[in-house]
Amino acid sequence: MSQDHLPSDEMKGGPARAAARAMLRATGLDDEAMAKPMVAIVNTWSNVTPCNMHLRDLAGHARRGIIEAGATPFDFNTIVVTDGISMGTRGMRASLMSREAIADSAELAVRGHSLDAVLFIVGCDKTIPAAAMAAARLDVPSVILYGGSIMQGRLGEKKLTIQDVFEAIGAHSAGTLDDAGLLAVEKAACPGAGACGGQFTANTMALAMTFLGLSPAGLNDIPATHPDKPKAAEEAGRILVEALNAGRNARSLITPESLRNAAVAGTATAGSTNLVLHLLAIAREAGIPSDQFNIDLFDEVSRATPVIADLKPGGRFMAPDMSEAGGSALLGRRLIDGGLITDTPTVTGRSLFELFAGAAETPGQEVILSAERPRKARGGFGILYGNIAPDGCVVKLAGHERLRHEGPARVYEGEEACFDAVTHGEIDHGDVVVIRGEGPVGGPGMREMLAITAAIQGRGLGDTVALVTDGRFSGATYGFMVGHIAPEAAKGGPIARLKTGDRIVIDVEARVIETDADLASRDPAPLRETGESTGAYAKYARLVGSASQGAVTSGADTAC
Repeated sequence: MSQDHLPSDEMKGGPARAAARAMLRATGLDDEAMAKPMVAIVNTWSNVTPCNMHLRDLAGHARRGIIEAGATPFDFNTIVVTDGISMGTRGMRASLMSREAIADSAELAVRGHSLDAVLFIVGCDKTIPAAAMAAARLDVPSVILYGGSIMQGRLGEKKLTIQDVFEAIGAHSAGTLDDAGLLAVEKAACPGAGACGGQFTANTMALAMTFLGLSPAGLNDIPATHPDKPKAAEEAGRILVEALNAGRNARSLITPESLRNAAVAGTATAGSTNLVLHLLAIAREAGIPSDQFNIDLFDEVSRATPVIADLKPGGRFMAPDMSEAGGSALLGRRLIDGGLITDTPTVTGRSLFELFAGAAETPGQEVILSAERPRKARGGFGILYGNIAPDGCVVKLAGHERLRHEGPARVYEGEEACFDAVTHGEIDHGDVVVIRGEGPVGGPGMREMLAITAAIQGRGLGDTVALVTDGRFSGATYGFMVGHIAPEAAKGGPIARLKTGDRIVIDVEARVIETDADLASRDPAPLRETGESTGAYAKYARLVGSASQGAVTSGADTAC
């Protein structure tokens, strides 16, 4: 992007734009400020959640970096829907929808004001992929800054995350934890600002942004309350202006190779299955055809990539521990040493390998291992097909060693019915719990099933039960869980024809999920009424595509 002709010139240049300049002057801009490149700070600040409540302060530091680097910043705010608060409620339907709303609002703010570049400041889960999706649409110089992880909660000697609260709910329902014990976990789990601390969706996607090249290496690693975080925001602003001056647009960084690197990083850390959904969405928004980046790549990557980070939910440590151990740079160096990633450009102007070459390792750290000495030989995802999921589905392998499960189906119409069954002891060892009607269209909004998966763990069934759904899972979920079933029930998928008692086989090595029941001879079960038939929910249900293509609403999943 040449400094001789910037998008903002259309807004502010020439006699015909005197009215625009008059309004800009009213905001405090002078001739010097208007002569400079004009960039957006798209902030997802809100005080409804610890994940994003500190982002307004970070924006002030980012503004300083932008101004000192020679550009003029403008602040915009967009929404956030926090999964941890909405989990298990009707409000959870808004979570994945918010990804589209955030991307849309960022796109409209930047295009509507002809701005030259954009710094995204993000926190809770959907704000991170939404930023990358908007960057891909806009194709202007873009930097994504993650507000950082929350620090560990503590209860006595035990370190806590939000995952422990959900599992405590399950233990409480099973009668193994009393009211006082549950309250103690609730009060101790979240000590302040920052996104959920395990390798859940926020930290998985923040890591992915580094490996995509959209986030400067190291900045996302810094926890939310660390004294270096303001400096990171200032540095992000400076890097954005440098990228603008050099013409490093977002789509030059979002490539099949960089997307694969992001998939490898998420797999190597046993990250959230939402990584699959979000990277597919980013690829579609960047115009990358499905024959160059698709759902099957995640199975290929998972088979070739060992888990080399010992992180929750399946491991011992949290994101702040990883940061102290050596962070994303050390992880990247380990992946380079193992021949698992390729060198790609980044928003800084330096290549990924250059940035990782100087990684420093804390002596004695146990968080980041190596390909030669992995925590698990196989990565955390699998992609399966069969007469239950003809278009594919995603199995999560973190936190257990099972690669095969066979058992009778227990079928539930929606999350609430299943949660009630779990908490009332209706699930037996060996069962395959099936939750349908929770897909992108059927939900609508593809709710996460953390309340149920945590309740299963809390009742001591995690090692013997499998779960299958056309919904999705939280990054805090672990156990033998299969989500993103496509086609979903609401689109006529065969999951709508399953009945309680049907034998289901899930075989990760064979890449199969199937039943011997004669599904073709059955009528699909009637769709349950969700009561979400108006407004944004109804519009989303009309527009959203398949989970196997990222569940985007722009039409890009069918165009490719």
